[in-house]
Amino acid sequence: MMEDFKALQVLREGPVLRVRLNSPETGNAVSGPLLDELLAVLDTVHGDPDVRVLILSGAGDDFCLGGDRGEFPGLLAEHPGGAGLHALGNKARRMCDALASVHAVTIAQLHGGVVGAGLGLAVFCDLRVGADDCRFRMPELGLGVPPAWGGVMSRLLSEAGTARIRELMLTAENFDAARAAELSILHKVVPAEELDQTVTRWTKPLLRRSPAALRTTKAMLNAYAGANRLADATFFDAELLTAAVAASEAARRR
Repeated sequence: MMEDFKALQVLREGPVLRVRLNSPETGNAVSGPLLDELLAVLDTVHGDPDVRVLILSGAGDDFCLGGDRGEFPGLLAEHPGGAGLHALGNKARRMCDALASVHAVTIAQLHGGVVGAGLGLAVFCDLRVGADDCRFRMPELGLGVPPAWGGVMSRLLSEAGTARIRELMLTAENFDAARAAELSILHKVVPAEELDQTVTRWTKPLLRRSPAALRTTKAMLNAYAGANRLADATFFDAELLTAAVAASEAARRR
């Protein structure tokens, strides 16, 4: 598990795995290489029943400031038909599915900016605690693309409700930790200096639970959440993202 990752710091502490986004110079932007590393970690965890809790955090001033849009022009130049963008979108979907379905209980430990794809990473975790200085935003519409990344639309609607998410997506407004807690995007809001101890307070009882009971309970929660959706349109996210980015880049070059 202690592979030589470039975009992540990964630390195993017995049954607890700490995964930190580690590109603070980019605001921990979600790039293709970062997704590859997250997928590698999650693939290992899926095969290791001894990992009971996975804690996801970010280095530097922000948890994650969103997707790496700087990748898009290069992917379009290399694959003018959009195959590169499509592959990136599918990779994001695989990673979010893996994060949601992994048997370990996942905890998002958030601070600073939690934006776009960073918010997507957070909401696919089971439990979420944020510092009281957290700032959230879903900026996609303001950037000229739909919120089509990793199936996050479905997850947000399930966690926070359709009417409230509609408002935040259409306005692309910033909202703070208190508002995120009202929306159930955060389960707890604490001062930044209490983040670590809050995560520890969640982790200790989880490690005392029966591993089989935890796995079954998480599977049941996922199954019931899925049963509430008659159809999952987020399977088209990769196609929607590819078309929107291609159109945006074409308009920019005119």
